[in-house]
Amino acid sequence: MELTITLAVLLCLAVSYGIYQKRKTYRMIDNLLDRVLSQEIIVSSDVEEGEFSALISKIKQIQEVLSNHVKGAEKEKEQVKSLVSNMSHQLKTPLANLSLYAEILGKEDITPERKTEFADKMQRQIEKLSWIVESLSKMVKLEQNIDDFEVKDMGIKRTIFDAVDTVYEKLEKKGINLTMEPFSDRLLYHNRKWTVEVFVNLLENAIKYTDKGGVISIGVKAYELYTEIQVADNGRGIRQEELTDIFKRFYRSPEVENMEGSGIGLYLTNLILEKEKGYITVVSEYGKGSCFSVFLQNCKN
Repeated sequence: MELTITLAVLLCLAVSYGIYQKRKTYRMIDNLLDRVLSQEIIVSSDVEEGEFSALISKIKQIQEVLSNHVKGAEKEKEQVKSLVSNMSHQLKTPLANLSLYAEILGKEDITPERKTEFADKMQRQIEKLSWIVESLSKMVKLEQNIDDFEVKDMGIKRTIFDAVDTVYEKLEKKGINLTMEPFSDRLLYHNRKWTVEVFVNLLENAIKYTDKGGVISIGVKAYELYTEIQVADNGRGIRQEELTDIFKRFYRSPEVENMEGSGIGLYLTNLILEKEKGYITVVSEYGKGSCFSVFLQNCKN
């Protein structure tokens, strides 16, 4: 009889202890989850050694993952705000000009010659708007990986020639001489359409910042792992303190703010080359010219 009572007591104690342990575990997990939800940091001292330490450690890991997601979302939010602000700034001037020209053309006393003049100005502003919108679209596609960016080994000569053909009219119009050192075609790892964009950006910048009668040169140098394609000019050059800024999105030097441009070209160039596992460097002497070097991977076969 006494043995039975003892066993019953022990059983009750065991059940009570089990319930106590479950409640303790529940309270502990509930407390930790509350701290996760309130974004309080769980420190190492909160993770006790024992049966549930692995579970608590995983809760801590979940908190760290959620925290990283929150930080990433905040960073993305700031980037979107910055993008919208910069887009607004880029579009504001041509839209204001279009509004002004439309108002002038609406006047009854304007002469036919003036109408033609302002119609031409409107067309240039429309072309500028189209170019900005197209550049922004390309930038978003690259940043969000929307476009099917296929990269493979292909000849670089046609890529360079396609870029030169695109800007040839601008070269002639400004009277700038283009020289190209003879080179053998090489199979390089790149996407032709987007890499043409890279060289067009570099050539158009060189044309824009080089005086009439200046010289732009293209050279190709082969190395063991990469091939370097240089685009050099004898234009205005870049100040040393700006060399790290020119590849930033929407960056424009205060000295060229009154010139055509959006500050997107070199940023796009960098994005494209990153996707091709290539890179770009620049050396420049202010007042004497710049040399941009594009490095693309050689064919591995």
